[in-house]
Amino acid sequence: MKSIRGKKALVTGAASGIGRGIALALAREGADLYLLDVDEVGLANVAVEATAFGVTTLTDRCDLTQPAEITRALQTMRTRWEDIDILVNNAGIAYYGPTQLMTAAQWDRLLGVNLLAPIQITRELLPVLLGRPDAHVLNVCSISGLVAGGRFAAYHTSKFGLIGFTAALRAEYGRHGLGVSALCPGPVQTNLYRACDSSRTAKPVPEPPRWLCCSIDAVSAGAIKCLRRNRRQLLIGPLAHLLSWANWLAPGVIDFLNHFTRRRRKHLGVPSAAPARRAA
Repeated sequence: MKSIRGKKALVTGAASGIGRGIALALAREGADLYLLDVDEVGLANVAVEATAFGVTTLTDRCDLTQPAEITRALQTMRTRWEDIDILVNNAGIAYYGPTQLMTAAQWDRLLGVNLLAPIQITRELLPVLLGRPDAHVLNVCSISGLVAGGRFAAYHTSKFGLIGFTAALRAEYGRHGLGVSALCPGPVQTNLYRACDSSRTAKPVPEPPRWLCCSIDAVSAGAIKCLRRNRRQLLIGPLAHLLSWANWLAPGVIDFLNHFTRRRRKHLGVPSAAPARRAA
């Protein structure tokens, strides 16, 4: 993308954290914004900050777990803007705890926000994006989509899926001029861990040490770099590079670390297996 100035960008999960950072970085580059989130107050605050850069900023409250709401929000955007140049699928949530304690509703909600919503939004906007020169889809993934660990199974699943979706889009539409990038930061200084759903309500979700985390500014700068250079995949932060390198060079090391740090079965909260009964 030669220039971001004058482009129109849709950013999901824009009320806080990485989404807010990317939205403001785009505004600083001169892009007009259409921002989606469930947090209306946060959206309003970001809109004020973005507008200060002299760009048009529109907001819409949208629950990304509801496909009908997504379609409604995109239709509303199309009534205000005929075209869209940049799609940033950023919204994400996490769940921490033993996989066997996750409910179906928790799986559905997490996969809905992290994976199914980006797929739906991209699918519905592809006809518009393909008609624009220098259009770009930027999916905010994670190192968790390249290297897996314990107690975040649903989050890892969603991010592995999003990276796969990104790669498939790039393979299919890159030849038609559509830019597609996967932005993969390591741990970031956001409230993702503090806001994380958990089966262990008595204990807080452990957060990585701050020295291992990358800043929102670094992730936002990476997003702009992906747009300008059409990067296939971009790792952000020292831990992301270390884990990716270790997984590529010696995947057994990651497997060893996962097994080394696992807890005994009784500490996982695994219920005793009930005896099997023959159906009457």
